[in-house]
Amino acid sequence: MTRISDLSEDQLIALFAPRLPESDATILGPGDDAAVMGVDGHLVVSADMLVEDRHFRRAWSTGEDVGFRAAMQNLADIDAMGAVATALEISLALPGDLEVEWVLSFSDGLRKACEPHGVGVIGGDLSSSDHIVVAVTALGETHGVEPVTRADAEVGDIVAVSGPLGAARAGLALLDAGRRDAPEAIELFLRPQPRIGAGLEAALHGVTAMMDLSDGLVRDAERIARASQVQISVDSGAVPVHEAAAFTAQVLGEDALAWALGGGEDHHMLGCFPRESAVPAGWTVIGQVTAGEPTLLIDGAAPAVQGWDHFG
Repeated sequence: MTRISDLSEDQLIALFAPRLPESDATILGPGDDAAVMGVDGHLVVSADMLVEDRHFRRAWSTGEDVGFRAAMQNLADIDAMGAVATALEISLALPGDLEVEWVLSFSDGLRKACEPHGVGVIGGDLSSSDHIVVAVTALGETHGVEPVTRADAEVGDIVAVSGPLGAARAGLALLDAGRRDAPEAIELFLRPQPRIGAGLEAALHGVTAMMDLSDGLVRDAERIARASQVQISVDSGAVPVHEAAAFTAQVLGEDALAWALGGGEDHHMLGCFPRESAVPAGWTVIGQVTAGEPTLLIDGAAPAVQGWDHFG
């Protein structure tokens, strides 16, 4: 069985590079000192990392799972700006004893996530490490639409989310417990399925502030509140709980609503809209923007749960 240490860097690149997705926006792709992209409108850039045993475990995740997840969470970041993703740069730090098949599987996951959206992988870097580290830079373009930030929510706005929440956290709970009672929840943790394009749709509907829910509704709504210097009030009864989360919570004796509020990694959009009629179909209204201290209130009180903390 071939391991990373059996190959040179050039040999490894020659194996997995042909499996990576390509983008029509690429002028010059992998193989040079830098890539060259054509851009329509503003260039939008985001970066993210996945660290083994912090964000994923090889005991749970195949290389394809990790590749899919790495791509999808970065595509969601670009979508959250009201932009269209065009390309990814992928840098990998890998243990020498890692099987080459893991890297090939990783590239397959990237392709499966990216190709439906016309996104290509245009380059990156390789290094050695005691653990797998995946660093992704995502590029997008606005096509003339102004980028949407976290900082422009206004008092009176309607707050909505683009999909049901809590499934990823439910999947993590099942994996932690060594159970497989809800395969859909596990799949949505390993391979998140946000509705890419919901962010651009929201931008075209006049959304004032938006972000993707990577760290949980509570933590991310607080970020919009602070950035916009407004108060966000959420009705917990209106928060859509994914049916797989509800089922898993019942099986494990947990609180599905707490997962929906604080779980994170669903990567659906959280947006503030100037009026309810501007909220796109398929979104769920969960609250409103009010005057007051820049914070989040759940049912009129401080949240009892918190979201993901990268240093917690």
